[in-house]
Amino acid sequence: MLARPSAPPTAMAIADPAAPTEAPMTTSSMTPAPRGAERRALVVGASSGIGAALVRQLARDGYRVGALARRADLLEALAADCADAPGSVSVRAHDVRATDEVPELFEELVRELGGLDLFIYAAGVMPAVGRSEYDTDKDLAQVAVNLAGAMAWCNAAARLITTQRAGTIVGIGSIAGDRGRKGNPAYHATKAGLATYLESLRNRLAEVGAHVLTVKPGFVDTPMTEGVPGMFWVISAEQAARTILASARHRRWNTRYVPLRWWAVGAVIRAIPSFLFRRLNI
Repeated sequence: MLARPSAPPTAMAIADPAAPTEAPMTTSSMTPAPRGAERRALVVGASSGIGAALVRQLARDGYRVGALARRADLLEALAADCADAPGSVSVRAHDVRATDEVPELFEELVRELGGLDLFIYAAGVMPAVGRSEYDTDKDLAQVAVNLAGAMAWCNAAARLITTQRAGTIVGIGSIAGDRGRKGNPAYHATKAGLATYLESLRNRLAEVGAHVLTVKPGFVDTPMTEGVPGMFWVISAEQAARTILASARHRRWNTRYVPLRWWAVGAVIRAIPSFLFRRLNI
């Protein structure tokens, strides 16, 4: 999602473009997976926001879902909310900063699910940062959750996917990683780093027929964006989840802006020369 802007940005009346941000994959890899083929999913960062919406949607679609997050009470409430769904939800309390726990916990959950077809990393933090604030502890906390935690979990998923030669990894990044804005340097850097890491992982795993999707949401109504000034084109977490899962299932995208019109905004922002960009209050 977007970082907190220091001043309300100007809404841009741009229609959804028809073209993706990157060249599409080969024709054979663009063929949608058969309905029901992917039925076991793991979502990290599942206690609220987009992560929780993804778990609910997956359970409604009949998946066996493993849901992880730091707040056990919210996970239990999520599992109870999905109790009547066709699928099932298994929860584990986990702090993604504890990367040493990942290999054993990943193996445990995959065994409980009976395998893994879809892995989603949705954990992220975005603290408020003052324009004259340079707080190393706050910055490194974002690196630990937004980037290091993603690497630890995606590495575990990639090892399994390489062995079974099938599967999909989805990383929830942000359009905020497209440029270095003034508002929160560490947040922008972690999302830019995540996008590059996922691209490298995509290029590796393409050799075994697997896929990696980078998701870049704009403004989504979640606890993370609560109180952020100047938001526009806001969508619900449920809308974002539906788009993300459809994109992951059809493998038509390498990078997916959510909703799609943010692709045009990102293209404009990336095209602004640096000497002009630094003067903008975004």
